Amino acid sequence: MIIDTHVHFYDTERPQGVPWPPKDNFPLYQPSLPSRYKPLAEPAGVTGVIVEEASTWVEDNQWILDLAKTEPLIVGFVGNLDPEDEAFEANLDRFSADPLYRGIRVRTNRAIPYGTERFKECLGMLSARNLSLDLMARAAALADIAEIARDHPTLSVVVNHVAGVAVTGEVPDPAWTAGMEGLAEYENVFCKLSGMVEHAGSRPAPADVEYYRPTLDVLTKTLGVDRLVYSSNWTPCEKAGPYELTLNIVRAYFSELGEDVLEKILWKNSKVAYRWPDRG
Repeated sequence: MIIDTHVHFYDTERPQGVPWPPKDNFPLYQPSLPSRYKPLAEPAGVTGVIVEEASTWVEDNQWILDLAKTEPLIVGFVGNLDPEDEAFEANLDRFSADPLYRGIRVRTNRAIPYGTERFKECLGMLSARNLSLDLMARAAALADIAEIARDHPTLSVVVNHVAGVAVTGEVPDPAWTAGMEGLAEYENVFCKLSGMVEHAGSRPAPADVEYYRPTLDVLTKTLGVDRLVYSSNWTPCEKAGPYELTLNIVRAYFSELGEDVLEKILWKNSKVAYRWPDRG
């Protein structure tokens, strides 16, 4: 079993269009739906996906849930709700009534103030509903993420795209490493392995696992093999190389640690992080 925990589905041909990606962003700006994804992923062994939000429009949360009704490949959805919106709790209750709704993503590049009482209240709402918090953050935000994890120990906190570290084939940024070390003690923090090929120093991204080993070594040493999850970041990953590139790197690195470890990375850890339902 392989669960890809970070896939974007959207339809650029809808009458209302999409807020992302922009029309000049090729190859991303085209219909990106299960019908295009499955021929890429299923031959690689992918059996399920967590859809990650790609839209700030509230009703697009429902659009994905409606899509999932007839697409059993989708085992979960991480939506987009603004914690500063007065309707946050009402919308959270509405969408999380569907068991496929597994949490929300907060885009920290919007400089949402982690320390405000309002944001803390919203985190409590997520935790009380057994939902997760995805964070698109970089090294500078990792100390804040550690505080979130400390203050909300039952909340699954999922750092996206290896926190944006530049992947150069060499020892990674010391500030990023220190941030990951700061997350190590919080067992409710997980990290997605997507983003490595997009952050690589060349295009197309290198295919050799040795290029990514220094970065993966830090992640394995700090977070351990129980808190890393496979994710492709499809469709943006296509700008760096073919869909299976990240999956091949993950397989090559973690298979060295044994099949049991590889199985954790490919699906078991995501079950702990997202509590996604079995769909048969």
